[in-house]
Formats: sequence, C-alpha cells, structure tokens
Amino acid sequence: MEWQAPAIVLEARPHGEGGAVVSVLTAAHGRHAGLAHGGASRAQAGLWQPGNLLEVRWRGRLAEQLGSLSGEMVHPTAALALDEPLTLALLQSACALAADALPEREAQPRIFSGLLALMAQLGRGAPALLADYIRWEGLLLEGLGYGLDLSACAVTGAREDLTHVSPRSGRAVSAAAAEPYRARLLPLPLFLLGGQDERDPAEWLKGLRLTGHFLERDAFGARHRPLPPARDRLVARIAALLPSTAPSPDAPSPDP
Repeated sequence: MEWQAPAIVLEARPHGEGGAVVSVLTAAHGRHAGLAHGGASRAQAGLWQPGNLLEVRWRGRLAEQLGSLSGEMVHPTAALALDEPLTLALLQSACALAADALPEREAQPRIFSGLLALMAQLGRGAPALLADYIRWEGLLLEGLGYGLDLSACAVTGAREDLTHVSPRSGRAVSAAAAEPYRARLLPLPLFLLGGQDERDPAEWLKGLRLTGHFLERDAFGARHRPLPPARDRLVARIAALLPSTAPSPDAPSPDP
C-alpha cells in the first residue's frame, strides 16, 4: 500500500532511536499517522514541525498498519511564526485541535483546505488571520457533526439583528429574543455574520468562547477529554490584549 499527497504536519512525537511518529492532515486521507525514520534527528527535526506543508509519501504492507512516512518541504510555515508569539499560538492551536479532534483516516477536504489557507497566509501575522481562524474552528465543528446554525433566529426566524447563540442548540438568536436570556447566551461576533470588527481582540475572544463552548462540550467532552492546552494558551494571549480580563456582561453563566 502506498500513497503520496500534500500534507500539513500536525504533530511529531519521538519514537525509538531518532525516529518520530508523525501525524499529518491531507485532503483525501484525513488525519494520518506514520513512522518517520530519523524524524527526530537534527537533519529532519525542522521538516516535521507542526504547520509545515510537505509532499509526503506513506507506505505500509497493509492499510491498517502504522506504516512509514517520508516527506519533502513545500512551505516552511513553522518558521514564519517563531518570532511572533500570538501567531505561533494560533498555529499551535490549529494543529493541536486537528490532531486531537479529527477521526483518523477519514477524508477531510474542506477542513484541510481551510487549514491550508491559514498556514499559507501565516506570514501576514495573527491579527490579520484570527477571524479566519475562528471561522476554521466553526468549519471543524461542522466537519465533526456539530455545526452552528447562524442563518436565522431560533426563536423568531428573523435573519436580521442576530446577536447571540444558544449554548444548547448552537442556533443564532436575535437581539429582541435574546434580551430576557442574555446572561445564559453566548455573544455572537459580527465578523461571523460578514460584519466588521475582524481585528478587534474583544470580538476574537467572543468568537473563541463561542466555538470553544461547542468544541469543549461536543467534540472533546463526548470523549471525556479537555481542549488542547495549545488552544487555552491562544485564548490567554488574546485575553491579555484587552484592557481588562473581567467577565463581560454578555458572558454566559452556568445553567441553573
């Protein structure tokens, strides 16, 4: 058995003497692991960094085996983020979520394409990409079967003035319908509806709390696992950009 495809490196763990078990994401083969011989060596360590785009080749005697991976660099994405902590946090969060949440060996063309677009533009810096990153988290939720419905108000059916999301159903709620329940709803950032504020850290935090609620409850909670620490670090870095990290009046409160 053998295949070759463009792939994004998600994680690499040392294995044996100089080897590494590497997990990559491809469009047709999904999240796929393999043993990279010499992958932890000085010569190859830079190749298997999370975020890098490679042309990889997987070989195995049987399809269900771990098999072996080899790769050639196409785009050294990881190097673009080393000097910018927020950009590095975005890269690490995206790769960790994909590595931990996606089922193994299931085709994920949309999630791959979305992540590829983020990695290709990483040189622009995190402020230019965070809104797109949060949209990608929404795409990840959709691919896992937990997509949000932001098309119309869950209560009235209205398509205008959507301001919140139900933490139970993942459906949007209009301002008028949300008013009596604001403390229990998740604020909806304007940029997820095609509005402005794509470079506002407060809006980024709203978006991360929104997608994070469903990632934590559904994608990871169903398997009794926490969100990856890398995502928590991204949220903490963005929260540190705000004048105050005190909870917003719109922050959801626990259900009674």
